[in-house]
Amino acid sequence: MVVPHIRHATPDDEETLGRLDRAAWSPLHSVQPRPRPPYESFYNERFGPRDHLVAELDGTVVGYVRLGYPTPLACNAHVRQIQGLVVSEEARGGGVGRALLRAVREEARRQGARRLTLRVLGHNAPARRLYEAEGFVVEGVLPGEFLLQGAYVDDVLMGCSL
Repeated sequence: MVVPHIRHATPDDEETLGRLDRAAWSPLHSVQPRPRPPYESFYNERFGPRDHLVAELDGTVVGYVRLGYPTPLACNAHVRQIQGLVVSEEARGGGVGRALLRAVREEARRQGARRLTLRVLGHNAPARRLYEAEGFVVEGVLPGEFLLQGAYVDDVLMGCSL
């Protein structure tokens, strides 16, 4: 297993991250329709470079994780939420996702967070196994929250203390 280099995203990463995001799209982890041209900007008013950590192997971007606040409420400011984790098809199974999760935990701690949460679709068994292996526990389930390709899918809420 090659250890990826993890760094903060830059404005120059936007096109690469957008391509990676579109290439990795799957109903296994997305509730949005498949992106179609013209594509929206990857960065927006809610999430910019400062909200992303990027994984590189041999100088090539192979993944990212997006870290945000679950709500805009001051009373919830001690919590951060993973709001996107993508690893390129070629890099899956090589420890990139695990490295990104470990790095984002450290980033959340650095920002003063006490908890880290995420939401994952119930049928996404590979992601759920990874999250559980990295210390996340199921804290709630919204049964049948999404209708995806004719099937009702649970929204699983997971979290961990920092």
